[in-house]
Order: sequence, then C-alpha cells, then structure tokens
Amino acid sequence: MATRVIPPSDKDIQEIGLRDALEERYLAYALSTIMHRALPDARDGLKPVHRRILYGMNLLRLDPGSTPKKSAKIVGDVMGNFHPHGDQAIYDALVRLAQDFSSRYPLIDGQGNFGNIDGDNAAAYRYTEARMTEVARLLLEGINENAVDFRPNYDGLSEEPVVLPGAFPNLLANGSQGIAVGMATSIPPHNAAELCDAALFLIDNPNARSKTLLKYVPGPDFPTGGIVVDSREAIAEAYTTGRGGFRIRARWAKEDGGRGSYQIVVTEIPWLVQKSRLIERIAELLNERKLPLVGDIRDESTSDVRIVIEPKTRTVDPVLLMESLFKVSELESRIPLNMNVLVKGRIPRVIGLAEALREWLDHRRDVLVRRSQFRLDAIEHRLEVLGGYLIAYLNLDKVIKIIRTEDEPKPVLIKTFTLTEVQADAILNMRLRNLRKLEEMEIRGEDKALRDERKKLKSLLASEPEQWKTVAGEIRNVRETFGPKTALGKRRTSFGQVQDVEQELAEILVEREPVTVVVSEKGWVRALRGHVTDLSGVAFKSDDSLQFAFPAETTSKCVFFASNGKFYTIDASKLPGGRGHGEPVRLFIDLEGEASIVAAFKFQGGRKFLVASAEGKGFIVPEDECLANTRKGKQVMNIKAPDAAVAITLIEGDQVAVIGENRKLLIFPLDQVPEMTRGAGVRLQRYKDGKLSDIMTFPAKDGMTWFDSAGRTNVTTTKELADWRGNRSDAGRLPPKGFPRSNKFGKSIG
Repeated sequence: MATRVIPPSDKDIQEIGLRDALEERYLAYALSTIMHRALPDARDGLKPVHRRILYGMNLLRLDPGSTPKKSAKIVGDVMGNFHPHGDQAIYDALVRLAQDFSSRYPLIDGQGNFGNIDGDNAAAYRYTEARMTEVARLLLEGINENAVDFRPNYDGLSEEPVVLPGAFPNLLANGSQGIAVGMATSIPPHNAAELCDAALFLIDNPNARSKTLLKYVPGPDFPTGGIVVDSREAIAEAYTTGRGGFRIRARWAKEDGGRGSYQIVVTEIPWLVQKSRLIERIAELLNERKLPLVGDIRDESTSDVRIVIEPKTRTVDPVLLMESLFKVSELESRIPLNMNVLVKGRIPRVIGLAEALREWLDHRRDVLVRRSQFRLDAIEHRLEVLGGYLIAYLNLDKVIKIIRTEDEPKPVLIKTFTLTEVQADAILNMRLRNLRKLEEMEIRGEDKALRDERKKLKSLLASEPEQWKTVAGEIRNVRETFGPKTALGKRRTSFGQVQDVEQELAEILVEREPVTVVVSEKGWVRALRGHVTDLSGVAFKSDDSLQFAFPAETTSKCVFFASNGKFYTIDASKLPGGRGHGEPVRLFIDLEGEASIVAAFKFQGGRKFLVASAEGKGFIVPEDECLANTRKGKQVMNIKAPDAAVAITLIEGDQVAVIGENRKLLIFPLDQVPEMTRGAGVRLQRYKDGKLSDIMTFPAKDGMTWFDSAGRTNVTTTKELADWRGNRSDAGRLPPKGFPRSNKFGKSIG
C-alpha cells in the first residue's frame, strides 16, 4: 500500500525568495570551503585536515621515536573523532605529508609504499604505517600546555585545536595549494633555515619590508631541486605583492661519450611534475617529429632521477637542444605564487613575505606567553601543595591523630593549621612511604627551585623584549636543527638565467625559406612560397582583394598594426600556405571585433615608426617596442573611441608630411614630434572637418616623393614645398597639382 504524503499546513510554510535562499546557502558553502578546507592558517600553515591528522597522531603518541602504527588506525581515529569526511580524502592528505618529493619537510614518517615521483599511487592504508617526524613534533610542541585555543569537534564529544603552536615556519617551508570559492592559494616551499634567518632579522627590525628580507630568502626551495630562472626584480615583486610565479627548469649536465659524442643527463625535474608523464610526453613529441634536435630519450632512474637524452647528431649544441625541450615540455614549469591565507585564522587575504613571517612570529610570541602563564599557574599550584606538605611534616603526629580520630578530618585540618582546600586534599592523599625523613629536604629543595623559576617567568611575562629574546632563541634552535649543513636543511634549488637563443633556436627548428606574406582587405592572411613580385595572379574570394604584401622568411616575425592602437606579432612559420585563400588573421591574434588591420610588415629591429590616429595625433615609436609576446598584442597607441589608428610610416628623414581627408597638406620638422614607447601622442595637424588620411617622412635635401593615381613617381623639392611648410598642429593647404584624390602618398613600410 502506497504511503500518502500529508502536505504541511499553511502556518508551517514560510515564503522565501529563491534569490535570497540561493545567496544564503551559497555564501554558507563558500565560507565553509574557504575557512575549513582550502586555505591554510597563516600561523601554522596547515589546513584543517592536516591539523586534525597531526593532532590525532599526537593522541596516539606517534612521536618520532615511537613505533609506527597502521595508517588505517590513524585514518579511522581522525575520521571518527575530528574529520567526518571520506577516508580516502584523509589518507591522500596523510600520504602527501609523508612524500619527500611533495613536501620539502615531511610531517609524517611513512613506512611502506607511499607513492613515487613517477606518479604511482600509495598502497592502501591497511598496508602502510606512519608516525610523526621531528617537524611535526615542533608544530605540536606545547599543545598540552594551553598554548592554543580548542573548540568542540563536529559532534561535541571532544575537542580539537583551532591552530597548532607551530614552532616551525610551516606555511612557507612546506607551502600550500588549494582552490576555494572565488579564490585560491598557491605557496611554494622554502628553505627553513633561510626563513629562520629572515624571522630573526624581522624581530630586530619589525618594520622591514619584503624586499629587504630577500637578502635572507632569495626564493623558493623545492623538494625536487631544479633551477629558478626568474629575474631578481620579478622575484622581489612577487614576494612584495604576494602574487606572481616562478619559472623552474630541470637540472641537467652534459656527459661526454668519447669521439665527440655526448649525452645529456637530467638529474632534477620541476616540482609536482610526474616523471613518467614527462618522459611519455617527450617521447610523443619525438614520434611526431617535433623535436628535430633530439635523437632518443630513456629513463635510467633508480632512487634518484636520471633521464638520459641523446642528441640527433654530435654537432647539436646541448644548450639549444635543452632550450627546444624547455619550450615544449614540462622540463620547464611555472609554479604560481598566490599567498592567500587565513590571517588570525579568520580573514582570507593575500599577504607578502614580511607579513607572512610577522604572522608566524606574533603567533610564536602568543604561544610563549600562554605556555609561560600555564607553567606559572602550575608552579603556583605546586608551591601551594608543597607548603601544605611542609606543615604536615612539622606537625606530623598531630596530623596523624586528626586523621585517625576525626570522622571528617579535612575541615579539622583546615581549621587547625590554617590550610587551603588544595593543601588539605594533598595531605589526605599523601602516601605513607612519603613520610620518610628525606622527603622534607626534597620538598624544601623543590620549593626553592620552583620559586626561582616563578621569578623568571614573572619577569618574562612582564617584559616584551624578554619575550622576543626567548622567541629568537627558539628560532635559533630550529635553525640549528634544519641548518644548511644538515641533509634535510641544505638548499636544493639554485638560481640561474635564461640564455637568449631565441633567434638561433627559431632558425634551427624552422627551415629558413623565402615567403611572401599576403593580407587581403577582409583580413585573410597566407604565406606564398618564395619572393613573389607579381601578385596579379593571386586569387582572392569574390568580394575580397589584396591589401598588403611583403617579402619575408619562414623564420621572420610578422607585425600587424591595428586600428585599436595595438601591434600584434605572428611567426611567419605559423601562417597557412599559399594554396587556397589562407585563413582569417583573427585565428592567430585576439583582434577586437571593430578593429581592423592598418599595416603589416616584417620585423627587422632597430627602425623607428611614426604612428598617427584619425584625429591627427601621433608620435614616434621604436620598432623594438612594437613586438608583442602574446595573442592579445601590445598596446602602443592609446585610442579612445571614436578615434582610431589609421596610419604608420617608417622614419626616413627629418621632415614630416601629413595630409587630411580635407585635402590639406602640412609639412613640418620631425623634431617637433616626441618619441614615446606608449601614449596618445601630440597633435600633428588641425582639422575643422574630416580626419587624417596619410603621413610620411622624407629628408629635406631629397624632397618629398609621392605617387600619383597612375602610379608614376613624383618628387617635390624642398624649395617647391615652401608654401606647405609650417609647424606641427597647423591646418595646411591644398596639395600640389596632380596629387591623387585618394589623399595617399602611396608609400609602404616594406
């Protein structure tokens, strides 16, 4: 029989807007992800799952010197007591903390198969065992001494720490990766000894900036080594803002094989790169004939990485060979830096190097104060107990009599000897064997030692300089434990520079052949084989025609100047061949919908151009500043609609000729136009109506050369141009007789 569903009564229904309900629930989910899953705490550098794993292992007494326990036991305890999520998620986090190729300073000492750098998974948790490392012990040091706050666990039956005491600079030393809702974090690992040096400097110089700390922390230190090839300026900018990235390359060396032969051996690969996938990808490129300099690759790794790369021929330059591999494989990788962390455990914020270390130092001082106060309270309690013991020893017979004869001896003892509740309980709980004569001397000695310690603790709690001095001493101990002379503390990642072999590499990877680049009115581009001078036979689509054509080589860079003021660069080798009508230039560059191509030419370098907009503004720009590195192009001329870039000419003299759509020609000295790398420019010609049509430059001694409508060359001498000479931003006058109605000089960059 089907169950009948009874709808709720009207009084039990609350009307809530769908938008409000979705916003409330999504915000709750976002905050939960940010606070309890994805972002690490700036103080101990841990996410909740890692913190719970370490605390769970601490409760199991899995200290560095203890016998390891099954990972299944650890995962079960953590899941049951603190982390009510999937067991596999907890085990994956535990495994990562134990992998020395993932964590710079592993927090867990694993026994069994915990995976490898090839990307193989760890064995199931029933087969592996684990215990904490010395680093984890430092993170937990003082956890039972009221060093940090605790909060109820998910079911309220026990408690878990809000943050660990963190005597180790874990946030930066081991780094962190995570994706939250609307934000992410990516912190690469660093060298602990260097972080300690920077922290000690920061204690003495609280206002030190991140850039200053680079003297001690030059950059990341990855567990798999490698070479960082970023400039010092780029590294400084990344650490100052908390955002950036690092280019890291594999470490390689050339091994001679005799008779002029050699092979390249890669001994370190970038962090987080799976070795098996790396070799597989290079082998694929080799089979696809995309690595003309590489002959073969093989993996000879054992416990250490050893990837052997053989050149195609013994004459191949090893530097060029490796540069070709860095361009297309994960032998070069980019590790992002986004120091987005929870500040004070509550506020997600992107911070710089100095602030990250400051958060750790402030936490260490707070932990010191709390542990000192905890110890002071324990001493006060013990001194109170010892005072009761001394009274009992001095009046032993009377105490025994009261205990034997009184039904309720406690209040009688308190009244007789003026004891506190604590002292009376301590006397009543005293064991008979503690009544020996020597016990009194030991109590007096302990009392004296505790009073001396109490004096020091009170002095420490009353003096902030003393507190920082103590924190500095603790940091020095950490530095000594993980110093550069130790196997774990020795820096593994070095720094280098990228050699500029781009042109040589392009010539080697691309066979140099002459081509003719053709651009149509509709923006279709292609590269005809050879240098074609007669383009009359080149076919276009029915509604299209030739706009630009210039000779180049397959190794050339083709530059396109667009009406949006941007320059775009396309490698000639990437252009489609001459068969067919080519392809739209927009497939190669990110050209806005309204923008169009104004000019196209081969990049030569060293030249200078005069660029101009429709409103008659312009300036001189070096050709080297026009080369773009991305599909988005390089903004050189700042354009505001409805204005647009309309003309560009090569600087070939000391005079500028400008003509507008109103057929007014103006000639003025080139030195009146400024040279800039980017800007809106200055007024070249003034218009009452119409816009700029064309520009050119020429030497005053040679005169102005222009082409009439029939294509004939005309030269107007400087003397004949006297009526058109003026100053920049003048209006000009009608051009010489025979000047084409198109208002174009007819010259191209070439």
